[in-house]
This record gives sequence, C-alpha cells and structure tokens, in this order.
Amino acid sequence: MPTPEEFLEVTKWAAGGTLALGAITILAFVLGWGIRFRLVGATSFAAVLTGGLLGLSFQPFTRTVIPGAVSYATVYDSGASQVVIAVPTEITPDQLDATLRQAASNLFKPYRLGLPGETTTIRARAIVHRPGGVSDLVYLGQVQPNGESENPLTVTLYPDQIAQLSAANDA
Repeated sequence: MPTPEEFLEVTKWAAGGTLALGAITILAFVLGWGIRFRLVGATSFAAVLTGGLLGLSFQPFTRTVIPGAVSYATVYDSGASQVVIAVPTEITPDQLDATLRQAASNLFKPYRLGLPGETTTIRARAIVHRPGGVSDLVYLGQVQPNGESENPLTVTLYPDQIAQLSAANDA
C-alpha cells in the first residue's frame, strides 16, 4: 500500500505534467491548432487526477498495529456512534484489550458522523455455537473515548461473557 509521502511525490509529478499539458493547450490556442478543444479536456482531466492524488496524500492508509492484538473484522458500522467487531472465540482478556485498543486507533476518526455529545462505542463480539445448531452472539467488551489526555480510552471487558466463551471453547 502506498504511503502518503509516495502519493505526495506522485502528485508533484502529476502537477508538473498538468502544467506542461496546460502550456501545450495555451500554445494550441495561440497557433490555432485543430485539437485545441481536445487539449482543454485532457488538461482538465489531468487537473482532476492531480487533485485526487493530492487528496490521497493527506489520509494515511496505514493501520495501527498494537502488540498482542488479534485480527478482527468490522461486522457493523453505523458511520456514527456504533461499531461492532468480530473476534475469534479463542481470545484471552489481554488479547481482547489490545484488539479493542487497535480497533479504536483505526476506527475513531474525526470524520465519523454523530450527534453532539454522542460518543462512539466499539463493541467486540464472538459467536458461540451450542449443541443443536444454535449460535449465540456474546459481547466480550467495548471501548469508548473519554476525552482525557493521559488515558484517552475507556476499555471495558465483560468477565462473565469471557468466561462463558472460555467454557464453550472447552466443551
């Protein structure tokens, strides 16, 4: 995955090409070339591409990796205040804490929608399969921002649910 710095470097080259194409377009109008209006379209398209590349250079594509976190999948995202991630059933409380912190780092972004005063909550869940073909969703914990500078996240683990998950794994 390209880094923002690489996108910025490509943007510089695209801007140079757009300026060169713009100069050729101006020359085409001065000399009355027949392709001058096509060059206007090509220059405009190049400018739009350059603007898009510039926009991509501002948003980092890299994900935060926290040691001890396990892979998760986002299964529900309201785009505002609720996110649910699925974690494997073989997860320890330490791994769950690290995974919730990693999800918070990757999903708590300023562009999330929401009402004023509404905080985003990320909840972790797993699926427990019981005999008879019945499956239950078990919520194992959640993380919310709390606004403090020293500890900006509040991670809450549900020990009873984690114990239920461990018992189901042992069975």
